[in-house]
Amino acid sequence: MDDPLAKPATRDTIEVNQRAGALINFDDASDFARAKQGLIATHETGRIELDGKAVWDTASHDFLRRETSSPETVHPGLWRQGGLNAVHGLFEVADGVWQARGYDISNITFLETPNGWLIIDPLTTSSTAQVCLQLANKTLGEKPVHAIIYTHSHLDHFGGILGVTSEEEVDAGNVRIIAPDGFLEEVVRENIIAGPMMSRRAHYQFGPLLPPGPTGQVDIGLGQSLPLGASYLIPPTETVYETGTELDIDGIQIIFQNTPDAEAPSEMNFFFPDKKLLCMAENCTHTMHNLYPIRGAQTRDALAWSKYIHEALLLWGDSTDTMFATHHWPRFGKQEVRDFLSLQRDVYRWQHDQTMRLANMGYVPTEIAETLKLPEEFLGESHVQGYYGTVSHNSKAVYTKYLGWYDGNPANLNPLPPVESGQKYVEYMGGTEELVEKATKAFEEGDYRWVVQVMNHAVFAEPENTEVRNLQADAFEQLGYQSESGTWRNAYLTAARELRYGPLRIPASMGRQIAHAITIEQLFDMIGVRFNPKKFDHGPARINWHFEDLEEDHVLGIQRSTIHHDPHTKDSKADAEIMTTRKSIALILGGQRTLEEAIEEGSVTIQDDVEILSSFFRALESFITAALVEP
Repeated sequence: MDDPLAKPATRDTIEVNQRAGALINFDDASDFARAKQGLIATHETGRIELDGKAVWDTASHDFLRRETSSPETVHPGLWRQGGLNAVHGLFEVADGVWQARGYDISNITFLETPNGWLIIDPLTTSSTAQVCLQLANKTLGEKPVHAIIYTHSHLDHFGGILGVTSEEEVDAGNVRIIAPDGFLEEVVRENIIAGPMMSRRAHYQFGPLLPPGPTGQVDIGLGQSLPLGASYLIPPTETVYETGTELDIDGIQIIFQNTPDAEAPSEMNFFFPDKKLLCMAENCTHTMHNLYPIRGAQTRDALAWSKYIHEALLLWGDSTDTMFATHHWPRFGKQEVRDFLSLQRDVYRWQHDQTMRLANMGYVPTEIAETLKLPEEFLGESHVQGYYGTVSHNSKAVYTKYLGWYDGNPANLNPLPPVESGQKYVEYMGGTEELVEKATKAFEEGDYRWVVQVMNHAVFAEPENTEVRNLQADAFEQLGYQSESGTWRNAYLTAARELRYGPLRIPASMGRQIAHAITIEQLFDMIGVRFNPKKFDHGPARINWHFEDLEEDHVLGIQRSTIHHDPHTKDSKADAEIMTTRKSIALILGGQRTLEEAIEEGSVTIQDDVEILSSFFRALESFITAALVEP
């Protein structure tokens, strides 16, 4: 259902999209044939539910299937990508290998072994993963899940784990879970330490609150949309530490290539020599990827990324008949695979080298982003276009990777924060009325980037002023309609929606779903970023923690407005002691129990100074929403 406040495309936006459409000369027949190749079954309704509510519904994007030409409110390249991502079902990839695509933002891959299924990447949520497994079992014959590979540390590649197996099965040794070096540490960094802010920003990147349709959410670029529902984690049972590692998984030989700091800080490609089959994880998909996702994450290493793809070509390029990834569709045939990987390799190297060439000439990130455009050699293939990442924000990421946030201009070293600078800008521009008048004229001239930039000062200066909010919203909306990148479109349109309807109220993160699976050191890292020393009513303190389920002792120190952790020890002079389990603390930190309730039910026992621990837990921020509060 379209947003009733959404405006139509302006004349300028229509012209921008028409010019973009004139440049698209991709081979549609080949791309759509690849996306549909091997289709053997589809979900009977395309609707996946949890407790009676849809977590995924392919019908929500039927508008992409009905119309082949793009509407005036959507960039034609993104519309085309959306049509490709709207293809869904269970597909045969190679002999004994199938993928379910189009029921989550990511793919789930099933390999048949003598003992059951080997699954690669169990999607984002338990609901979508479970339904895809049911589809595979119904179509291909029911088999037990015997092994799982997490290709990398992003949520959409492990969060559906409970839809395909259970903790009991893994603990009993019936299911192997294999992941790359650093997997668990990177999961914690993204989903716990930075999780609350990243959760809010992910709503801009993925647009789950936007109504699907030509004036709303169309496509993410990497997939159709993000599923709703809960995500969980079972830690890996085996770790791949280095390139060249070979494993036998139920009679299937696999050779691994570790690729840290490429698409994810912890990631791996792998090759099946007996099947001449290459999995490129998320390092090569049918879009230019992010060197920095706008949801926020560690900046990726474009140079290393390019070199990993080249290494994969050298290792397996001459032996690969089929290549697949954990998003989008496969490539078939040795030459097609080589051509695909070569162009993917070159687009990341080009962005790296040309950004740093201009940086070393003295250009700042905004100038580099405005200068660099994809050269002609890349314009004939859709899989290196900016449907997800963009040259603009990728070049800024390369700059930041080497040189940090500071652009070298001392005027940008210590600027005023948004509210204070906004008030002064509005005053210097002659007041709100004159600013709105000038910005309205710029809007009528199609200068939407400037309208958004200048009205941002007015919005921060007068956040309750409906006129300035609506004008910025209108400009954001037109920028969204013009965006080739699905993430840019979602961000612009989500901002417009927030300006019109009010602030987003978003759950903080998935920390409580994975806190039970992390180490105690990581649990204390989680506690550290939630600790507000202004709310702690005691001086320096030492607290013994005994985790009964792990049979581990730890000491937590509190002093100088911070915490520190001594692992596997006990302090005979501690001020207090708490006896509990990792799961109990996870429930308290997740807001599912209070400390008092846990004490009453017996899952937490405190000795000595109870008030110190009560004060400490009161000092932990809840991060229930991303609304700003007094620091």
